[in-house]
Amino acid sequence: MPDIIPFDEITHLFTEFEHTAWRLETKRVYATDRMSPNWTRFQNAETFDYDPANAWQANVRRQTEAGKRFERVRLVDAPPTEGQRFLLATGLGNVTAGEDIRNLYRADAEQLGLPPYDFWLFDARTVVRFVIDDDGVTLGVTVHDDPETVVYACQVRDAAWHFAIPTRQFQAQVPSAR
Repeated sequence: MPDIIPFDEITHLFTEFEHTAWRLETKRVYATDRMSPNWTRFQNAETFDYDPANAWQANVRRQTEAGKRFERVRLVDAPPTEGQRFLLATGLGNVTAGEDIRNLYRADAEQLGLPPYDFWLFDARTVVRFVIDDDGVTLGVTVHDDPETVVYACQVRDAAWHFAIPTRQFQAQVPSAR
């Protein structure tokens, strides 16, 4: 197993990828979400859209305008956890920025045999796997470029993407009440 490194050491991949950055999100809550200023806004039932001052959304827009793709599949419980409802609400700004976010019920993901961990797949060449503790705190990441890991990540991506539902369509199916 590769060494765990800080997430900051791989952030260059979000601007340097050539074609596609794809993510699988599996957790019920992320510590960074609870620490976000948007958490309070979410608690107050505010709405979210594209914010050019948001560094993530600004980068997504730049990359997608350059013809690259940002995509992700988020696993969602039935009913969604508070953290998952937060991601559904705040993810709309990312969608407006150009990221294609889709959602898949956890039960469906389990039937498909998807892994229980988060990862990014860059250009079907590099896998960045998150190491996250039980409280949703990211401890770091491991970077993989061996063929077995990359091919498996591609298979996971293809299966998840095939069955996942685009965010706006998914939201119409999920009660938004807190």
